Amino acid sequence: MNAAELSFHLLQNHKAFEDYIGSLDEKLLVSAPEGKWTPAQHFDHIRRSTGAVTQAMRLPKFVFRFMFGLANRPSRTFDALVEKYQTKLKDGGKAGGRFVPEKISSRQLAMINKEYEKAITGLVNKLKNWNENDLDRYILPHPLLGKLTIREMMYFTIYHVVHHHHLCLKQSVDSTR
Repeated sequence: MNAAELSFHLLQNHKAFEDYIGSLDEKLLVSAPEGKWTPAQHFDHIRRSTGAVTQAMRLPKFVFRFMFGLANRPSRTFDALVEKYQTKLKDGGKAGGRFVPEKISSRQLAMINKEYEKAITGLVNKLKNWNENDLDRYILPHPLLGKLTIREMMYFTIYHVVHHHHLCLKQSVDSTR
């Protein structure tokens, strides 16, 4: 995907998840089976992770090079990145630290939604400052996947929201059985 396609998919996938969360009634938003996240917590997790990527993308490019180095390999394809993420999850990988949402009340959702929209809009706006070569040249660390090129981080961010959207949908279907 080129930068324009990345932006399109970032906006499309995040909007679809935001719309889904907005369609849920209060009871569904804050309930989940034991040991699982509620849809509100999934939403907050995506806000937290997308916000972290957006914050990183505000850094000048020389900071990326200084802090993280430069890519020593070509960017993976979208499918290869998704496969790597799914493998890490199957091996027990989970969100940790600041990416784990706390219990969320329905009253907190308006603030979370505002920050969610700000994060994805900010990310798409920052992506406009990156040329195709730089997307494959600079890297960022991912807590589960290791060093990713910026293009791969965008692939992850595009897929990550879909993954959590599907988890919410699956929980919703399972709870009606």
